[in-house]
Amino acid sequence: MGPATMSAPEFLAAYGGPAVADRRRIRIELADPWHVRQHRALRHRVFVEQQGLFERSDLDDLDLPARTIVLVAVDAEGGVVGGVRLAPCADPDIGWWAGSRLVTAPGAPVGTGMALVRAACARAESEGVLRFDATVQADKERFFARLGWTRIREVERHGAPHVEMRWLPGRLAAQTASKLPIAAVLDGLTPGPAGFVGDDGAPVPGTDVVAVCDAILPSMVERDPWWAGWCSVLVNANDLSAMGASPVGLLDAVAAPTESLATRALAGMKAAAERWGVPILGGHTTIGAPASLAVTMLGRTPTPVPGGGGHVGDRLVVAADLAGAWRPGYGGRQWDSTTTRTAAEIRTMHDLVERRRPHAAKDVSMAGLVGTVGMLAESSGTGAEIDVAALPRPSTATVADWLTCFPGFAMLTAEAPDRPLLAGPSPATVAAVGSLTTEPGVRLRWPDGEQTPAVGATVVGLGPATPTTTPSDQETV
Repeated sequence: MGPATMSAPEFLAAYGGPAVADRRRIRIELADPWHVRQHRALRHRVFVEQQGLFERSDLDDLDLPARTIVLVAVDAEGGVVGGVRLAPCADPDIGWWAGSRLVTAPGAPVGTGMALVRAACARAESEGVLRFDATVQADKERFFARLGWTRIREVERHGAPHVEMRWLPGRLAAQTASKLPIAAVLDGLTPGPAGFVGDDGAPVPGTDVVAVCDAILPSMVERDPWWAGWCSVLVNANDLSAMGASPVGLLDAVAAPTESLATRALAGMKAAAERWGVPILGGHTTIGAPASLAVTMLGRTPTPVPGGGGHVGDRLVVAADLAGAWRPGYGGRQWDSTTTRTAAEIRTMHDLVERRRPHAAKDVSMAGLVGTVGMLAESSGTGAEIDVAALPRPSTATVADWLTCFPGFAMLTAEAPDRPLLAGPSPATVAAVGSLTTEPGVRLRWPDGEQTPAVGATVVGLGPATPTTTPSDQETV
């Protein structure tokens, strides 16, 4: 057969190009019980009878748990011509999964294995997986490398050489991409006094006043104006709380194409201001303009806590409110705990940093926990490690979602490693979740001791803050 008579997949296979699945001939499906039996029979023929990797059977414990997912490649006649399984590596699931028992039938369409691996990666990512491992036969290493997998180490399995490989979804790295242009945009500006670089608020020189300002995405104002109004107060109150400041008042600037939308946005703002006990001092309102909403809030503290005051060896502590649920329409992105909290509960949570006086503090914002850790580390001139298994999170949130979402109320602090964790009546859950390190960037630490990269050394690009006097490590109340 010459090139003129070959199909595209046959030509690519014959002349060294990447194998491509002919999607007219196979489809990838989530296995039903019949598919599972066919996959196991195919595994037996290949791994036991042909390759002799197993003496009697290749079945193991992963064929029993309900959480194991099996994907199969089905040909035009409905027959199973390949399959792969994937399952969590820890219980409870912390976003660490492994794939195994990838197999294709002799004579399966070209690219069947590639399609199965890609489908497994896509399914893992949809399940909130942040680390996806596989132990593959040594001669399959190049195949997996072409699909973006990284070699970890050589091992021996079942009396044959294998290679441990890993695929990392890009979700965490992408989380902070929108922050990178900030340094260039602010070129020539030096906001804040020495020691406060990239902070949540700006201490006003010569006073005990801290000013914060946040804008809400116009699309959010248009889509959910009441929630946008509520969040305009919430995010500013969180910013003041992260600096140990108590709010004294706010100013708003709202624009809306209709009177109705403006009314709903202001109603959400008013409800939140009453819950936080913050008076609305004034502002500016425009009707008949594209939707926009920004709030400036003022607070007071004689000794603001910097976001960049952390030191290598400091323990990272998270205090997060795990009550509530995903805001309707924002599943996996915005967690709502505050609308169900009383004013007293909110006040207790927002006093945490003021009472604690840590080396550094930041509220977990739209950059998510992983991005916020990256910003605190960058402004502190350090790196950071996050202990994935130690993260407090709601049972309905995956680790991937909780690391990247806006969590409503969550405070991140850097404290001396020998200091007792905060205890008290706060409804927030407090846990040590990692440490500041000499190595730049943010890494995830897994229960088996492995580390995987999460965020690079540069998140905002403003660099470390100028060292200042370190706040006391003694709790004031």
